[in-house]
Amino acid sequence: MKSLRTLSLLFAVSLLATACQVETLLPPEVLEVHEQGFTRIDLTDLGLHISGLPMEVIAEGEAESLAFMREEEKLARDVYRALYYTWERSVFHNISQSEQTHTDAILVLLQRYELPDPAADRGPGEFENTELQALYDELTEQGEADLETALRVGAAIEEIDLLDIQEALNEFIDNQDIAFVYGNLMRGSRNHLRAFVANLETLGVTYEPRYLNPTDFETILSQPVETGSL
Repeated sequence: MKSLRTLSLLFAVSLLATACQVETLLPPEVLEVHEQGFTRIDLTDLGLHISGLPMEVIAEGEAESLAFMREEEKLARDVYRALYYTWERSVFHNISQSEQTHTDAILVLLQRYELPDPAADRGPGEFENTELQALYDELTEQGEADLETALRVGAAIEEIDLLDIQEALNEFIDNQDIAFVYGNLMRGSRNHLRAFVANLETLGVTYEPRYLNPTDFETILSQPVETGSL
């Protein structure tokens, strides 16, 4: 399963098209988005919607993807918490709270399919996946250098999230409930990416994408905050 590295143009190019196809299925009440761009998933409404979807057989690739995404969303939460403690910048606090609901949304699916939770009994900065553990250590160390680097770390995490989720949708995900949650996660990551880029702009910094196709990146930035019911 590919992850956490420069990904092929095959699914990078299709990022926006597939995301839009998924997003048309999303009732807005599940996603709560503040005007500043941080995004929370309403777990009660999410559970109600998922309960109305068919309980399908879960493939091995889908199960592996859920385990990975549970920890990847936790990684975002943990990195942003650490960077907030260092820099006390509100964007890190707000988005870390958002990421808590994102990783909890994956837990809803793990419990629905009676799958083990890789984040169970693991504290902040602790991961079962060794690649994610190494990435957490690397990103938190980078983010301690200065505020600009910390904000760049946040933007890079959101780029990686978008590509990893899109890869899963392209290659592994067939079940409606998983596609529904992943569509919400992508919508949230796009908002978070915009928020980090906007914060960099307040420092006079123009952010250039590290992982996303530049055309897709510019398209995301050109779109307004994707609002929900908040």
